[in-house]
Amino acid sequence: MQEQEEKEMVTPGEILGTSSTLKAGKGSYVVPQSDAVFASLTGFRRIINPPHDSVDQRPTVEVIGCKDYGVFPEPGSTVFARITKVMARMASADIICVGRKSVREKFSGVIRQQDVRANEIDKVDMHASFRPGDIIRASVLSLGDARAYYLSTAKNELGVVSAESSAGVSMVPISWTQIQCPVTGQTEERKVAPGWILMEKKQTLG
Repeated sequence: MQEQEEKEMVTPGEILGTSSTLKAGKGSYVVPQSDAVFASLTGFRRIINPPHDSVDQRPTVEVIGCKDYGVFPEPGSTVFARITKVMARMASADIICVGRKSVREKFSGVIRQQDVRANEIDKVDMHASFRPGDIIRASVLSLGDARAYYLSTAKNELGVVSAESSAGVSMVPISWTQIQCPVTGQTEERKVAPGWILMEKKQTLG
């Protein structure tokens, strides 16, 4: 038997295919009087091809739960993510850790303009909040569209926790909204996580 594992995540109730072409296996089911095969849990779809001598030549579809793949984001969890793209009304990111544990699979995140901070939402400038390459601490709001999690940095303890300057060195936070390159002295705007500022002060004081 050959297995073909798909990296795309599926969620409960999502249609995996038709019962005329697929057999429902672990983590999936067929509704009576329906030709559709549905996922019964959140995880990754896997197709198992039948033996060559099997009477039924339909492949079996299974859903392997996320817990079998290690830690995964879920609503309410705190994650660390790397910003990959910044647009006028949103920023994209790759989630690299859930809490203190690294993820084994690729999970994408989206930060919308209304989720950057808690106040003066209409004045949020995405390009003044994040830059590609920044590492942020964020909270997971929900599983959004196109398999990307909606993330938020609207709480005080959330925001950018690491950034690199054009000189290739780690920048230093100097306020809640600004960071500075220690080599060139150039400053840039960010939505800074307060924890980053406190950590830098402790290191400075020794």
